[in-house]
Amino acid sequence: MIRNDSFSTGTVDDQFLALLLADMTDAVLRGEEVDLERVCNQYPEHSAELRRLWGAVMVADAAGSQSHVSQAELSEWPEAVVTLPCRFAGYELLEEIGRGGMGIVYRARQVGLDREVAVKMILRGPLASGVDRQRFRVEAEATARLEHPHIVPVYEVGESRAGPYFSMKYIRGRTLSSLLASQPLPPRKAARILAAVARGIDFAHQHGILHRDLKPSNILVDQHGQPLVTDFGLAKRTSHGSVITQTGDILGTPAYMAPEQAAGDRGQVGPASDVYSLGAILYHMLTGRPPFQAASTVDTLLMVLEQDPVPPRMLNPQADRDLEMIALRCLQKPADLRYATAADLANDLEAYLKGEPIAARGGQFLHLLTQVFRDTHHAPVLENWGVLWMWHSLVLLIACVLTNALHLLGYDDRWVYIMLWTAGLGTWAGVFWALRRRVGPVTFVERQIAHVWGSSMVAIGLLFFIEMLLGIPVLTLSPVVALVTGMVFLIKAGILAGAFYVQAAALFATAFLMALLPAVAHLIFGVVAATSFFVPGLKYYRQRLRAG
Repeated sequence: MIRNDSFSTGTVDDQFLALLLADMTDAVLRGEEVDLERVCNQYPEHSAELRRLWGAVMVADAAGSQSHVSQAELSEWPEAVVTLPCRFAGYELLEEIGRGGMGIVYRARQVGLDREVAVKMILRGPLASGVDRQRFRVEAEATARLEHPHIVPVYEVGESRAGPYFSMKYIRGRTLSSLLASQPLPPRKAARILAAVARGIDFAHQHGILHRDLKPSNILVDQHGQPLVTDFGLAKRTSHGSVITQTGDILGTPAYMAPEQAAGDRGQVGPASDVYSLGAILYHMLTGRPPFQAASTVDTLLMVLEQDPVPPRMLNPQADRDLEMIALRCLQKPADLRYATAADLANDLEAYLKGEPIAARGGQFLHLLTQVFRDTHHAPVLENWGVLWMWHSLVLLIACVLTNALHLLGYDDRWVYIMLWTAGLGTWAGVFWALRRRVGPVTFVERQIAHVWGSSMVAIGLLFFIEMLLGIPVLTLSPVVALVTGMVFLIKAGILAGAFYVQAAALFATAFLMALLPAVAHLIFGVVAATSFFVPGLKYYRQRLRAG
């Protein structure tokens, strides 16, 4: 991996991050395992950007690599190029009906039982990698364990000279993606289909299986209009099974995957991730398009991570309001704001179909409040500032206590206060920034916050000169210091974490107290401001210790 000492402190962060990602990608191409968590711990100042971009890099790499299988390679696998119909492991393959990144599906006749089935074989046969073979077996084993009316049943799992295969029920019908090709579905039809799919997925969850690649093309709708879930190729066992995805890998379809999948964070992938994908499917059924789509895979992933979906009724005014609310609840970025289970989603959809009140309407204020106060994806950079903010709280408190003491002792020499609040705190700011740079390169977001903080210090220093020009006593405008500091925390709340709204509100209230109690104004400000820095500093310091 790249070492920090190979860069000067003046090196541009983006260049370092690009080289670091290139180094990680080269390791993958050499067949080495990349431990994203270890790299993030090694470069904590880049952890947020690494988590955000590594998944995009892996998807782009996978998309490019899948199309580079030479004809010479395929010719080495007899079953890869077949003349249909043909015999294969007790089956007569009749026609190809589907092909994906890992497997190929044929309509076939099981000779011994004389029944029509679908046979899925690994796409590259004997040329498939060990990881691909293992994933294929996981799909077969996972699906074989699930017997549910809305999951395509598996009949037989086997292995031939060409590699693993399994047979399943042949469904006469169409994929949901083909039904959506021309226009959105009627609201009640969309709700009925997704309610049934959600029941099937909840059954899988209860049996310890996550799908992780739910999308319209993986849902079959039979001749009677009943949906069935298929293609558990990215299934993951949540208990009693090994995880086969390498650390930092990103698997799934970007337009339908949850933010935690897009970030390559396996530790947070769970049933709520499938609930998100179900919401993305409902969104597609209501609007005729997925919630996020862009010109490239990387751009789509960044939208999944950073943006909120456009409300369905803005794209399709005929979309039902209740179904819009259900879809948007599924598509919440924080997993704990989504439906707790796929069964809860199914219950809400069935309530809608019965004309009953839906749960998505209840608790809207609580959900909104939770969303406002949640951390953004930039919040991990605060782990670099934890200790420094605790020291800053001490420096700020000392400056305020000294100011208040001088004021009570009757000192009215403006230059004493100017030197304390400009030269004194300015010196500390330089020390603070030097200590931060020792941790590693500074991210773009940190530079933004530093500019906001620096501008607030300039504004506070200029207050003394404003007082001088107005001919009013020194420290008369002191309440403005609390207002300026409150604005800094308000900006932090929007960029880093909603919890900073609390500090902003406290500092705005402090301005009134300072105006009412001028004799102890700076002491009040010092206690509130120091606490506002110390509490989050301690939180993120502990968070970094746990991560390290």
